[in-house]
Amino acid sequence: MKKLYKQLFLSPLLFYLIFGLPVLFLMGFFVPFFYLLSWYYLIGLGILVLLDFITLFSKVQLQAKRSLADKFSNSDANDIQINIVNKSDVDVKVKVIDEIPVQFQKRDFAKHLFLKARSNQEINYQLVPKKRGKYIFGELHCFASTKLGLIESRFSFECEKNVMVYPSIVQMKEMDFYASHKIKSLFGFKRVRRIGHTLEFEQIKEYVVGDDMRTINWKSTAKQRQLMVNQYQDEKSQDIYCLLDGGKNMKMPFNGLSLLDYSINSCLALTNIALKRKDKVGMLQFSSRVSRLVKANSQKSQLRKIMENLYQITPDYAMTDFAILYAFIRRTITKRSLLILYTNFEHKVSLERQLLYLKAIDKKHELILVFFENDEVEKLRKSTPSNTNEIYDVSIAEDLVLQKQEMLYILRKNGIQAILTPPEELQVNVINKYLEVKARSS
Repeated sequence: MKKLYKQLFLSPLLFYLIFGLPVLFLMGFFVPFFYLLSWYYLIGLGILVLLDFITLFSKVQLQAKRSLADKFSNSDANDIQINIVNKSDVDVKVKVIDEIPVQFQKRDFAKHLFLKARSNQEINYQLVPKKRGKYIFGELHCFASTKLGLIESRFSFECEKNVMVYPSIVQMKEMDFYASHKIKSLFGFKRVRRIGHTLEFEQIKEYVVGDDMRTINWKSTAKQRQLMVNQYQDEKSQDIYCLLDGGKNMKMPFNGLSLLDYSINSCLALTNIALKRKDKVGMLQFSSRVSRLVKANSQKSQLRKIMENLYQITPDYAMTDFAILYAFIRRTITKRSLLILYTNFEHKVSLERQLLYLKAIDKKHELILVFFENDEVEKLRKSTPSNTNEIYDVSIAEDLVLQKQEMLYILRKNGIQAILTPPEELQVNVINKYLEVKARSS
């Protein structure tokens, strides 16, 4: 009985019909005919409710299942599918309510459908997460009613599931075509002739006629009592590191996504392409300290390793200390590498404070600094002012935009490669810059 009480719900239609009953009784106070009609109305309504109750709770059987991926892609539309099966011999109207994770703050989710006897139907909808992390889907509720629609029966299905929201896997796959080695021909860069070559040790082998005498390994020759030489192979791969600023500069949101999450999505897409081009890729997170490091590697498992570390990034949004970053890079990354630094500067003064450390990093490595345009400032700059206050606002916006361009000029003047990009174009611009660097050095 307790279970039946929890399943039974009165429909809005029944409340409307019940509301008509006191109106008829009130009219019956003045006209006796309406008083008699009210009793017939009450008895008829009771019979209909009883018939609806018997049909609904004795014949109607529903089954529902939610299908979704184990991993969601951050900032992308992720598909969810609900399959509803009517196992009974009567037609039913169904209202489906899914317990969506609290992160979406969606409290009005409801899907209405009509199911014929012994039939099924699918409901498809999409969710766009804006934060990485663990999302919990709750139960799936179906409120069924017959054609009379006076009462409803709730069918609840235990479909609880934990979904991990990872950096944008969808965007990573969309950028896959950049991994083709034919892409570099589109840029038209002139190949630079290298003086000398970089060699990577492969093995020690016996000397044969034609081997370079300079590669003789004298220790192995003495042990084996025959000439042994070192065999090398050309090292075509390059070490690439994505440096992610987790400081307060990256907290600014655009379209519900922080600059840090834009950078994380870009890092994942670049990692996928660089690994397919046989480069070694690593990453690190920093702010007031370096909190996460993945050494550059070209193994097949590297993409998954970097993806897991990007998923686990928890920014502290502290003041970014580039001095600590420089000291850590000098101590840890000894081989000359391509460093892609994701950060942001809103004012020229903040860049000038860090310029000394950026130049020092660029001296030991090839540095590409990525910072962002402010979309809201751009919109304000392009707006038409209608009063004095708005004129001041547009003037300030114009000054901020010019400061961004001036920062770009200062960086390039000091020999530092830089990308100033809107957040939504970050991935394309960074990948194009990577391909440009590869084309010039190949």
